[in-house]
Amino acid sequence: MFAEEDLLPLSGLQHLQFCARQYALIHVEQLWEGNRLTAEGRLMHERADSEQDEWRDGVRICRGMRIRSLRLGLAGRADIVEFHPVEGGVMQPRPVEYKRGRPKNGPEDRIQLCAQALCLEEMLGLSIPEGDLYYGTQRRRQGIALDGPLRAATESLVTRMHSIFQGSVTPKAAYEPKCDNCSLLTVCMPRSVCSRSARRYLDSALRKIEDGEIESI
Repeated sequence: MFAEEDLLPLSGLQHLQFCARQYALIHVEQLWEGNRLTAEGRLMHERADSEQDEWRDGVRICRGMRIRSLRLGLAGRADIVEFHPVEGGVMQPRPVEYKRGRPKNGPEDRIQLCAQALCLEEMLGLSIPEGDLYYGTQRRRQGIALDGPLRAATESLVTRMHSIFQGSVTPKAAYEPKCDNCSLLTVCMPRSVCSRSARRYLDSALRKIEDGEIESI
């Protein structure tokens, strides 16, 4: 079990699944740059969180719900958690994660959704077999079965995330085509500083500017 102060942001799982170096730059070195894609994603999440909780056709809809798992060492917010009535007066939770664009080829969205469900299961003491991903381009939900393989992949990625964070070592860069859509491209510089920490590189460059060795970066 993790202590409250050792919980890591659940959102980091998507960064790590996309790229371990991106995760370390954001969560270990505390570097961040936005682009059009991140701005669109932020706007969509703001819309999901903008309204208050409500009841609709017997379903309780909770927006921006804070969630955590002391077992996994995660904390974050769920865009929407719906509570559907089932037999026996029990309300069955169903997480709904909002995403810009369209479904991805990789498992990162499903893993983030599954992590939310694992947090809710620990908090509520209920099993959550399914959730939904809502994509802005399609404007409809995609039901996701939170099965054994997905849960195992999620927990494995959580373990790796803690390992990278505790080790405080930024993985080396390796350029791939997906790098061109990364908001950290100009910070990471995968084609030129593959073996360096971006934070140390930027700090060194700033010191050189202050000393008059170079004019700008």
